[in-house]
Amino acid sequence: MNSRQPIAESGEPAARSRPVTAGKVILFGALGLLLFVAHAAFIPVALAMLFALVLSGPVEALHKYRFPRGLSAGLILVLVLGAMTGVANLMWTPTQEWFAKAPQTLTTIKQKVRPITRFMVHLDDVRRNADSIGAPGHSAPTDAPTAIVFGESAPTLILGATAPALAGVLTFVIVTLFLLAGGPPMLARMTAAFFDNLHASRVLYVIEKVRAEVGRFYVATTLINVGLGLATAGSMMAWGMPTPFLWGAVAAILNYIPYAGPATTLTVVTLVAVVSFNTLGHVLGVAGTYVVLAAIEGQLVQPLLVGRRLEVNPLLIFLALWFGGLFWGIAGVILATPSLVALKVIAENAKSGNAMMEFLGPNDQTSDRDKRLRRFVRNIE
Repeated sequence: MNSRQPIAESGEPAARSRPVTAGKVILFGALGLLLFVAHAAFIPVALAMLFALVLSGPVEALHKYRFPRGLSAGLILVLVLGAMTGVANLMWTPTQEWFAKAPQTLTTIKQKVRPITRFMVHLDDVRRNADSIGAPGHSAPTDAPTAIVFGESAPTLILGATAPALAGVLTFVIVTLFLLAGGPPMLARMTAAFFDNLHASRVLYVIEKVRAEVGRFYVATTLINVGLGLATAGSMMAWGMPTPFLWGAVAAILNYIPYAGPATTLTVVTLVAVVSFNTLGHVLGVAGTYVVLAAIEGQLVQPLLVGRRLEVNPLLIFLALWFGGLFWGIAGVILATPSLVALKVIAENAKSGNAMMEFLGPNDQTSDRDKRLRRFVRNIE
């Protein structure tokens, strides 16, 4: 009696791939559940790994000049955190002013969109009247007795709200410092513990490529975003917008988030223009100016400085932002794009990564696109 399994065209048993696929599905499902449930523990570590990837380039550059890695890591981390604190401090005063004027701003917005609001209320009344036709009468509900709940004291509430955040920040700083101070030697020891010598060298090579590419990507993106922020602040100042440097900083920071960031900035500056100006031309001018700046940044500047090689399918970026925000909130949105970029670098340097490269790549992957863009820029010059 022949007990052999049916053979597929490739020569492998037809049913052999099913247990592997089911195992992968279970593994990824369990991993996703773990990341969702234990997000408070994983978020500081994941953000620390991202910062270590971005800042490892300057640390290694100083180490070539015989600076100790620990000293270089501490110095660069202090400088970066100090710069971020300075930017937050500059934005704090105008942000407080806008929060203080929030009731007046909302009143102004309501006055200017009152015709649209009246129309929507009229539609809602029509729907309610249609739903109430033929509905049986109901007796008025009796109010349930109100229970008196004694709340906790203010210091207890403040401590309960700030303790997890402080623990997360402290974990982030410590893990980032250890990753930067360890450098490639620590990565080599960690990879050698899980792989043999041949595989460890290959894994270390891929890690170095990811570190270099992600660091270069974020350095170029930071320079682009600073330029976009300055251009936005200048254009907002030219249009007479209040606190123009605040909107420039908002544009620069949110531009790290693809698609959703520029859309949010456009919404914010448009609402501020609606509150600040009484003419439709001013509002359209402010919004149109930012749209032009964002289009120049996305279609000309970024391809020239960053290149198309690390482009990712827009649909995958949107899904990564959606699921990242769903799982980890703002931290998930921040980590979505670098995770896709790192995955594409890994696929590019893997032996069997062509299928993943095709899956992650953009829709238009023609090789002549960059050449045409550079030729166009040279003709302008």
